[in-house]
Amino acid sequence: MPPKRPATLLNDSQLSLFDATADVEPADPGAARARRELWLGQHRVGYELKRARRRSIGFVVGPQGLRVSAPRWVPIAEIERALHHKGEWILRKLVEQRERQQRLQAARIDWIDGGRLPYLGQPLTLVVAPSERVVSWDADTRELRLPLPHGAAAEQIRDLTQAWLQARAREDFLPRCRHFAERLGVTMKSLRLSSAQTRWGSASADGSIRLNWRLIHFAPAIIDYVVAHELAHLREMNHSPAFWDTVRSVLPDFERSREALKGESIVVQ
Repeated sequence: MPPKRPATLLNDSQLSLFDATADVEPADPGAARARRELWLGQHRVGYELKRARRRSIGFVVGPQGLRVSAPRWVPIAEIERALHHKGEWILRKLVEQRERQQRLQAARIDWIDGGRLPYLGQPLTLVVAPSERVVSWDADTRELRLPLPHGAAAEQIRDLTQAWLQARAREDFLPRCRHFAERLGVTMKSLRLSSAQTRWGSASADGSIRLNWRLIHFAPAIIDYVVAHELAHLREMNHSPAFWDTVRSVLPDFERSREALKGESIVVQ
């Protein structure tokens, strides 16, 4: 008899990552895979079990949920004991993945006439305007007017909008870099924009700074934090207490922006 389901702490929409994962082609064609589930505390957790040539039980939590790899000779009871032993970690990682997927979904942009996206922390509305000759920005209505015909393809709207955003990013970031470089007493050799999918910025010992152009979507305080963070590396190429003191010297409340940035995602569309 299956166990009586206890009261759950998560609603149905929050359980997506806790359900059994979709079938995935195994990297090893000879490896056996199965979808199973068990209760960890008050949560029913679906997981994919892979029998593989290995000596220990391994766990991976990714966008598709929980995957378990175990030697062929290890019985299910022992695998489930290991899952219970790691239950707190598994649940935490599943929740983190679920929240990340929700952020990614919320950050999706519809590249259509009337579509909206964030610009410097505030919504911007896309307007297809065939009568316009160039892209124009109305700061009062926060409309970006695009010289495209009605019925323009999403790719056309995206490409024109992103080109405008990248130009604004350079215009916005450069004065911030100069401001914080002067305050920190460092020399910035060059500023380049990046399209990295996993990093907001980087600094090289030669004074080169790279900033992800998609920072232009975020509030100015977040941009200031990333700029100050990277320039502080020109004095401290590490994340030691001395580094954070350097950041704090120009942004006394940088922790607030750092926490806000943790909730953001780089969305490539």
